[in-house]
Amino acid sequence: MNTLRFRRTALAVATAAVLPFALAACSGSGSGSGSGKDSAAGADAAASADTPSPAADASAPMTADGPFGAACAGVPKEGAGSFDGMAKDPVATAASNNPALSTLVAAVKQAGLVDTLNNAKDITVFAPTNHAFAKIPKADLDKVLADKATLTKILTYHVVGEKLTPKQLENGSFTTLETGKVTTAGSGESYKVNGTSNVVCGNVPTANATVYIVDTVLMPK
Repeated sequence: MNTLRFRRTALAVATAAVLPFALAACSGSGSGSGSGKDSAAGADAAASADTPSPAADASAPMTADGPFGAACAGVPKEGAGSFDGMAKDPVATAASNNPALSTLVAAVKQAGLVDTLNNAKDITVFAPTNHAFAKIPKADLDKVLADKATLTKILTYHVVGEKLTPKQLENGSFTTLETGKVTTAGSGESYKVNGTSNVVCGNVPTANATVYIVDTVLMPK
């Protein structure tokens, strides 16, 4: 009996010595058990100060490989207008489900470009918001909307015939469907197109395109 008690005591001591290190290791890997132990809490705090946990990364709405930008927060979480919903539809249809792009969608319809954009393969669209169109004096905008040739020229200037990654936008120059050139610059989650238009929600996938939502209408030369 004494021997058995000694073994049990030794096992308890060993477990007590190893447990804090095990908890710290788990916390450092981001799997936090939430046990409330002081040692685990300390390890969790240290881990979160240095590296975000995998769980936190997985729940983040924007990642290096997904949509980014302040305006992305306004995209619906569910339904056809959400990122998941837009990814299932071709670009013109996807844009029609985003209320912030209603002026662009109306212009695309006016120019008769819905089928052109929906049937294109692997393109990038720089999509101006309603606010971007509102920067144009109403008389000028109405004149453009009434001139199909000019409207088509402007809209096709916003389309590049390949899917562009954020990395490619860091210092890029691309030929548009209108045949003019757009230039891009920036890094991280901050990019400009033609030096004046900011990407406010970028790297948005649709079934046939990558969309970068911009705050200024791009004008061809």
